[in-house]
Amino acid sequence: MTKCIRHLKLLKKTKITTFAPMEQRVKSILASKYGQETAVFLFVMTIHLLKYDWVHHRSALALAGAFGYFLILYIHAQTNRFLLLPTLLVKRMPFEYIGGTIVLILLFSFGIHEYANYVLAKIPNSSPSYNKGFLYQAAGVTANLVIILGPIIMFKFYREQKRQQDEALLFNELQLQSLRSQLNPHFLFNTFNTLYGTSLQHPERTPDLIMKVSQLLRYQIESDSRQWVTLEEELEFINSYIQLEKERVGYRCNIAFDDKIKASDSYKIPPMLLIVFVENAFKHGTGTVENCFVTISMEIVDSKLVAKISNSIPQKKQQVISTKIGLQKTRERLDLLHGDNYKMEVDQQPECYTVSLELPLKKVASCHPCAVA
Repeated sequence: MTKCIRHLKLLKKTKITTFAPMEQRVKSILASKYGQETAVFLFVMTIHLLKYDWVHHRSALALAGAFGYFLILYIHAQTNRFLLLPTLLVKRMPFEYIGGTIVLILLFSFGIHEYANYVLAKIPNSSPSYNKGFLYQAAGVTANLVIILGPIIMFKFYREQKRQQDEALLFNELQLQSLRSQLNPHFLFNTFNTLYGTSLQHPERTPDLIMKVSQLLRYQIESDSRQWVTLEEELEFINSYIQLEKERVGYRCNIAFDDKIKASDSYKIPPMLLIVFVENAFKHGTGTVENCFVTISMEIVDSKLVAKISNSIPQKKQQVISTKIGLQKTRERLDLLHGDNYKMEVDQQPECYTVSLELPLKKVASCHPCAVA
């Protein structure tokens, strides 16, 4: 009896282990946009063929005619989705959208009515359900519009909610990581070393440097409780950091910051997003005693932030320990914030390393601190 129970438990465990990867694969496919689109297409097509007496399609030609009928209905729904929805409804023009939808339904109803009378009617063994009047076809076009667009919009809402949840989780993770790195000993060492050296050679510049350091530390601490800051605040932080680096390595490095952005306070951006690329340029471009350079340019083109950060690659550079976690987390953060709507290109040449960014910007509504659950 005991051996039998053990055998049953082992068999059950083997089944769970066997079906687990398949279940995970199915969930992964359905979680993607294209997997959801395919599932909706196959589901609605199956319902359509069953509704219109699939058993009557006794030939390949009749089945092809039925599929063509469904394809017209599907094209109608997708036309409404990609033409009318983004053009009228998203832009808050509901009455124009309703009018456009009615016109589109009438046009496709006429087309599908003609298809049923002049194409399906001539196919042997085709379903008699297609041979209906214009009003019946119009009702079918309307019903299929709801059946097709309903799941698609529901899945889109699900993906948006999941993206926001992932973004919130990543924000919390980045917040904890930022808290751990606020008092970075290496950063503080370089900062105070710069202040000490400047105070000996140029004591009159020390108060300004102390102010810049305080701004850096204050911005780091305050931005942890905010999901958005104005672009002006972010650029001021970057400029303070660059000025500090100029005091440290400016005597042997050519450092240039070309800020072409005007009215930057009208846009908002996630805090501490750009500093990773700037800090990386100084870390890897200035670790040498030979001549080096760091060039940074930023501008706004069509409501997009276009940034280019370049640094030299010294032939004889000091060993710099890098885990690349900062760049990896930043790329993940960009993926969650902008999806496929941003560009990040890395061009590594023998003597130069360049990162090019193109990020969509949002207009400022409110950048005040907000609570994070």
